[in-house]
Amino acid sequence: MMKKTKVELIPLTEDDKEQFIKDNQWAFKYGATEEFGKRDDHFEEEGEIISRRTIEQSIDQGEAYRIMSNGSKVGGVIIRTKKDRGDLDILFVDPDVHSKGIGYAAWCEVEKLHPEVKVWETVTPYFETRNIHFYVNRCGFHIVEFFNTHHPDPDDPDQDEDTAGQFPDGMFRFEKHIL
Repeated sequence: MMKKTKVELIPLTEDDKEQFIKDNQWAFKYGATEEFGKRDDHFEEEGEIISRRTIEQSIDQGEAYRIMSNGSKVGGVIIRTKKDRGDLDILFVDPDVHSKGIGYAAWCEVEKLHPEVKVWETVTPYFETRNIHFYVNRCGFHIVEFFNTHHPDPDDPDQDEDTAGQFPDGMFRFEKHIL
């Protein structure tokens, strides 16, 4: 039997915001480098898979938490909720502690924080096979839509730009229904 990983979600503090952004960018860059190697060109801003602007907007519009394990910062999560619906904007785990159950434990804590949410939603690029496995096989999400040049996301005003540039092969949209 696998030992259950314990984590805490601590609200992000202003004095940790800069490091949170850097840690988030490093985790996303690491994932893309693992998938594509040094030739990765899926950058949202020069040298970064996810831009500072995107992370800051997510923080400003949602609830940001540090994922803590044994007193150490091991990742972060940003969510938004409205009544019985929730959006997982960002979830990252420090690459040094990948495959230790931290992401799953953090997701379980998010669900506990918001028991009123009955439908969670998130998106990830087609190439993030690690994320797809995590959301579908570990967390119980289902792929419900595939945004691409033939089927753009109607709620994303930058979709055309994102699809043509950063994610030319599209993004998956996931939902998890809580019974």
